[in-house]
Amino acid sequence: MTQLNFFTDAGPSANIPAELVDYVPGLFNENESNFYMQKFINKMPWQQKSVLMYGKEVITPRLTVWYGDPDVDYSISGSNARPLIWTKELLEIKSKIEPLAGVKFDSVLLNYYRDGNDSVSWHSDNDGIPGRNRIVGSVSFGQERNFDIRNKEDHQIKYSVTLENGSYLLMKEGFQEGWQHRIAKSTKPMKPRVNLTFRLMR
Repeated sequence: MTQLNFFTDAGPSANIPAELVDYVPGLFNENESNFYMQKFINKMPWQQKSVLMYGKEVITPRLTVWYGDPDVDYSISGSNARPLIWTKELLEIKSKIEPLAGVKFDSVLLNYYRDGNDSVSWHSDNDGIPGRNRIVGSVSFGQERNFDIRNKEDHQIKYSVTLENGSYLLMKEGFQEGWQHRIAKSTKPMKPRVNLTFRLMR
């Protein structure tokens, strides 16, 4: 189903609460961003997975791959879903954002949005498991896309941040419990984008 973007088209919402997110544009310069993006697009073993939604198997409209510590299980049911081992480039990015986040991340989900048809629908990153992903650090390379936020109890309370090439966004503690987020489909022409969400799964 097509997701219509009814949020602002430019920059962070002026009144986005500071307790929800930190946003740092240009944490990685253009050369770094282009290097990482091309490296990830060309070298990662991307997969397109299916998920159960409303009783039906649905193919996810983007490509993904997990990396992390060897003892991390990123499955919801504990069904032995183990990540691939960190690459040099992922560790470089991880070491740059951890001082900003104030935590040591144990895994990262990479998302490859090939064009405006690729998206992720409204969700929270804690998978309904208390304590999972209480802090999430997001790094974006490539095409700018809007990161939309809405309150779980009142969907009329909503904000948007334009995630720029080389930017960093931190979803702070408490964010996953009270808020949902998405990357909506776009009718505008969109170039490729790679997003990394660093997580605390344990």
